[in-house]
Formats: sequence, structure tokens, C-alpha cells
Amino acid sequence: MIKFSAFADEVATDFEEQLKFLASEKVQFIEIRFVDRKNIMDLNEKELLRVKELLKKYLIRVSAIGSPVGKVSLEVPNSEHLETFRHAFYLAKYFETKFIRVFSYYAPDGENIDDYRDEVIHRMKEKVRILNGSGIMMVHENESHIFGHSATNCVDLAKGVNSMNFKLVYDPANFVWGEDIANNMEVCWPQMKPYVVHIHIKDWKVGSREVGSMPGKGDGQIPELLKELKNMNYKGFLTMEPHLKSGGQFGGDTGPELFSEAMASTRKLCDDAGLGYKLKI
Repeated sequence: MIKFSAFADEVATDFEEQLKFLASEKVQFIEIRFVDRKNIMDLNEKELLRVKELLKKYLIRVSAIGSPVGKVSLEVPNSEHLETFRHAFYLAKYFETKFIRVFSYYAPDGENIDDYRDEVIHRMKEKVRILNGSGIMMVHENESHIFGHSATNCVDLAKGVNSMNFKLVYDPANFVWGEDIANNMEVCWPQMKPYVVHIHIKDWKVGSREVGSMPGKGDGQIPELLKELKNMNYKGFLTMEPHLKSGGQFGGDTGPELFSEAMASTRKLCDDAGLGYKLKI
């Protein structure tokens, strides 16, 4: 039985409104990213305490820290970015979640990120050392322009880092948007499947640049993915991130009406696939 979560900053900028929406949809988890227009990584202790109190009020837990770690150029000194990661680690402990969403760096200007494999893996291993023994893991999201833009590179990362503290997020729409792949379940999923522990639900049509599709209506093969998850007895999160009004480098916009429709569509697809899910009582 899977658990639904959401990037609820796509619904509203006000954090309490985000939680009210999730409660109305009977969603028990949030992948926390933007709070009152500020990235979760940028909140001070007073603001973090307010977030924790609101989560308790609405009985919602954190599925993952939706951090932007790794969404920087390799030109940023590693020592500096490790401090950013240490703060993400602190937040994971603070909010009692085992996942920190991460990325795998942009190349220096004018260069090809595929040429920086060894440096990327070195930096990931340094972050893993910080997590050792904590029970918390980095979950790497496939995304365009970073090293992990392709399924092959994502698997290379997982094998190269070779740690229980480093696994993969599977985001089918990012392969559609960034790689123009309309058959990710045939060419990406089989490679990544052994390392995937977390799923983002976002659909897209090949050629669309700014706006996602209702889940099941794009080229992301969401129904096929859900059937695969059923067959493998997946019990993790499905995190909703539909980008139905806009999408960008650090987030997206959907609004409450379209987000509610996307939730209903995904639940129907889960029902069709026989993939059970738990809703908040």
C-alpha cells in the first residue's frame, strides 16, 4: 500500500493553506520545499518551529526534505556546498523524515556535465559519509542538465556511490521534458528500478515546454508505472508534483482546483492498477 505525499507549494504559497488543502484531500504527508515563499533550507529557527507546530496541528508528516542540494554548478566549492547539505541533514532529523531529495550538479559554463562523472560521484560520496549510521538517505531526482539527466547516468551514480544512504527518485515526466522520451517505462525504468525508493507523479507531453499534463494524459506512461509499482509490491510514497499551470527550475504552480483534479486522476489510475493507498482518516 502506497502513501500519497505532495509538493503542496504548488497549491498555495501560504504554508498553512498548503496543509489545509492536504487535510481536505486526506493526504498525510508533504514533501516540504517552499514555506511562505521561502525555501525550507532558508528558514530560521523560529520559522522552523512554526512549521513543526502547524504540521502537528494538521496531523501531517514530512515525507522528504525537498531540498535544492546539488542544483548548483560544480564551480561552487565543495566545502561550501557540503555545509548546505549538513543543514538539509539537520532538517531531516528535525522533521523526522528519512529522505533528502538531491540533484547531481550542473557543469561549469560551456562544458558537458557528462565529462564530470568522477567529480560528481566524489562529491556524492562525501555527502554519504555525513549520513553514515543515521538511517537517513539522499534520494536523487533525475532532471535535465544535471549529471543525472539520463537513466544511464542515474544508475551510474547509484553504482558509483554504492551506499544504502543513496538511492533514486523516479520522475517520469522529467525524461519526457528533458530528454524527449515518450517510452520511459521501456528504456528508463528497467535500468533504474533496482535503485528506486521514491516516486514523483508528474506527467508531460513531448514538445510541451512550460506546462505539465493531467496524470495519465501525457507521455509519461503513468498508468504503466503504477502497474509496475503494484507488481513489485512498492510501499513507498507517490509525491504529487503536477506542474499544471507552470514549471521551472526550482518549482511549479498548479493551484488548488487543478491539484485536486490531479489527485483524483491519480487515485483512479491507482485503482485501475490495483495499487492500494492509504488516506488520512
